[in-house]
Amino acid sequence: CTHVCPAGAISLEETVAGTIELHTRSDETFSTATLKMGSGTTGLLVTEVKKQIKDKAEFAILDGSPGIGCPVIASLTGVDLVLMVAEPSLSGLSDLKRVIQNARQLQVPICVIVNKSDVNEELTKRIRRYCAKEALPFLGTIPYDREAVAAINSGQSLIERGGPASEAIQEIYHKVMKELEAL
Repeated sequence: CTHVCPAGAISLEETVAGTIELHTRSDETFSTATLKMGSGTTGLLVTEVKKQIKDKAEFAILDGSPGIGCPVIASLTGVDLVLMVAEPSLSGLSDLKRVIQNARQLQVPICVIVNKSDVNEELTKRIRRYCAKEALPFLGTIPYDREAVAAINSGQSLIERGGPASEAIQEIYHKVMKELEAL
């Protein structure tokens, strides 16, 4: 329309849809991204974060958004392994199943853990059974932990703070590294 409108009534203007920041601490690189409200470019933002961090880190963990939209697809594309962090709820189980379908279409290996596993132990068991039925490696559970909340509120990492969630995350990390080595 911008090229063919004889009155020149339509024009395109570049706008900033969001920002990306890279932070480095010792040998770790951490990226954050912010998107303007109403911007429909979440998938593009995830892709851009992946591009920027690729040369800065030998190993990267992408914390994908929940659900199954564009940012999730962008997070799944071109990765070595997907670690699905499921919540023990009906919507968490439903999202898990849908993201697994997408990851399988992209032929990405998948592992599963459950966060706040003790909040609903029956649904945690259902997720475990689903993983067994689908031949998906189940790497562990992270219990609900008030220390995790305190760590987040004080700007600490869970590992620095300690506690049951910290211990579970460290165990899961070692299992994930074994899965990656096996690829």
